[in-house]
Amino acid sequence: MGLNLKILLLTIAALSVGPALVQAVDQGDISGRWSTEKACQWYQEMGAIKGCNYLPRSAVNMTEMWQASTFDPKTVDQELGWAQKAGYNSIRVFLQYLVWKDDADGLKKRIKTFLALASEHKISVMLILFCDCSFAGKEPYLGPQDDPVPGVHNSGWVPSPGLKRVTDRSVWPDLERYVKDIVGAFGQDRRVLIWDLYNEPGNSGMDDKSLPLAEAAFAWAREVHPVQPLTTGVWTGFDSPMSKRIMALSDIISFHGYDQPDGIIRKIKTCRDYGRPVICTEWLRRQVGNTFADILPLFAKHQVGWYHWGLVAGRTQTYMHWGSKQGDPMPEIWQHDTFHQDGTPYDPRELELIRAFRFPDDTQIWILPHDIGKALLCL
Repeated sequence: MGLNLKILLLTIAALSVGPALVQAVDQGDISGRWSTEKACQWYQEMGAIKGCNYLPRSAVNMTEMWQASTFDPKTVDQELGWAQKAGYNSIRVFLQYLVWKDDADGLKKRIKTFLALASEHKISVMLILFCDCSFAGKEPYLGPQDDPVPGVHNSGWVPSPGLKRVTDRSVWPDLERYVKDIVGAFGQDRRVLIWDLYNEPGNSGMDDKSLPLAEAAFAWAREVHPVQPLTTGVWTGFDSPMSKRIMALSDIISFHGYDQPDGIIRKIKTCRDYGRPVICTEWLRRQVGNTFADILPLFAKHQVGWYHWGLVAGRTQTYMHWGSKQGDPMPEIWQHDTFHQDGTPYDPRELELIRAFRFPDDTQIWILPHDIGKALLCL
């Protein structure tokens, strides 16, 4: 069904969606933010996003992924081939500020190589610029990265740009150059699907101290006019001032959801209040019922694109459960990841669900009357 056939004009629709939704749509005057109409048209054209968070099995963190000495295009090509056959059409990928600072031109060349490989496998890329997660308990560093601690989930993960830099305004001019250089270099590249400017701002004890940098990242990125939408995923305290501000800034609403199905439904409803397309950029926690079989039907019903965590079991060891201890054996039920290192699926039935995933054929975009003109609202 074409786009025009999926558009339904409603003359009194504002009466049926509730005050919270109408109020959220009114937040569209943020400087440079996409109109609701533009966001919904983009989402309609993209179709159902089926993706995963990706690092090659040879990388313990994004520093190791992107440094010249450990960049591994051969493994990337092989693994994205597995992803293509499994039915994925997009991947979410973390960048590292420190690698850019050390070798900006080299990093951009490696990103070009990576995008070319993904495109060959018909896979689009979401790029992430900042991240507050610090499973390793360290600031980012260059050079050889520590080997993973056996049995420990994601033991080598470091943040970007580093927790100390988040609140150190003296380094912000360099962070601004980083954002503008990367978004400026790839902001017209259609192989980049969307920009996720900041992964889990406030994690690792940062709380709302990360909000100013998140706000600045939106402003810096918009100054170079990318053709792709901008987002930052809400991940905790969805009703908190920081989460509300992030959703109000985002062109496309995104969130993280490792909950059981009822929790995912609640999060989707909260995100829907902003009247824009919704994407879940992290999920999959099999041991608590956050599984392909239980979550994908919800995403299909509510027209939510998705990126679960992990593709191939590797140096991140994210098949281990959160809270795993040194020396713990590989669990029978993996938390994340869908392939063993040799390309064997963890559970072939999951790949069948990925390949079969689609939005209902009666997907519609609803046009709502607004104060001045009309705005598109994806429901």
